[in-house]
Amino acid sequence: MKAVRTRSFLCALLLGAVALSTAGCLSGVKEPYSLEERIPVMEDSLSRTVRYADGFASDLCVVEDEGSFDESYVTSEAAALFDVSDRETLYSKEAFERLYPASITKVMTALVAIKNGDLNARVVVTDDAVITESGATLCGIKPGDTLTLEQLLYGLMLPSGNDAGAAIAVHIAGSIDKFADMMNQEAASLGATGTHFVNPHGLNDPDHYTTAYDLYLIFNEALKYPVFRQIVGTTSYTANYHDKDSQAVTKTWKGGNWFMTRERETPEGLTVFGGKTGTTNAAGYCLIMATRDQDDKEYISVVLKSDSRPGLYDNMTNIISKIVK
Repeated sequence: MKAVRTRSFLCALLLGAVALSTAGCLSGVKEPYSLEERIPVMEDSLSRTVRYADGFASDLCVVEDEGSFDESYVTSEAAALFDVSDRETLYSKEAFERLYPASITKVMTALVAIKNGDLNARVVVTDDAVITESGATLCGIKPGDTLTLEQLLYGLMLPSGNDAGAAIAVHIAGSIDKFADMMNQEAASLGATGTHFVNPHGLNDPDHYTTAYDLYLIFNEALKYPVFRQIVGTTSYTANYHDKDSQAVTKTWKGGNWFMTRERETPEGLTVFGGKTGTTNAAGYCLIMATRDQDDKEYISVVLKSDSRPGLYDNMTNIISKIVK
């Protein structure tokens, strides 16, 4: 299976390069640029193939020069802020560095499930949903439980249920490995060339990584689906379903974005309307989210590998404050 994943990743690099080379340009960029300069994570052999390709992206934000941004108020390993409405990068720090995404992985899981599944389909949870790793977040489903795919998506995104991620993967693809292949194929189609997934939940694996820029690409695509916006914009959801003995089960799941739960004040003039957190020892504290200003312009911001939860929200506050300055 590792050989298959390696081939999938190389395909992702090539397809992503093609996607970037044929898409268009950022507003204000007048000259073509080298993909070798913009995407330093590419393998040398692939870089030679696409070195002089025109990397325009008319409907996407492009990172031009990270050296022009002040890093003094951002302590996380990587961070970025994208003006989705005007297709402009407002801040970028190490946007192409490969890092562990933790549970932000679940944005891709949700995207693949929404694109390939029936939200009303009834899903019988299998033993694959039994997650025993210490510290893993769960929504509390058990083998034999029957839920709809839509309910599982709430269990995936609000309490960040790793068990829900496994249940979704097996339902959609038949196995965790096959679903990971679907995730990588989707990443390739979006031009997410610095990304490789091996599971649907984000538990640590050396071969499971992404970048701040790739997460923007993935989140931006997911926001095109109204049901995704609805789920990530919800702070509390009650699921009613049945267990293996056909007994009724009721669970209420809550989201963990401090801006949305009002545990952290959002800068004046801004509204956070969706997002996903992620935390592991290796990934640190991570957050991607969508924000709207008073003119209804939309922004995507991402912070990866902060050293604490308060530090994560300090970094995110500093970044999105640039919107209203």
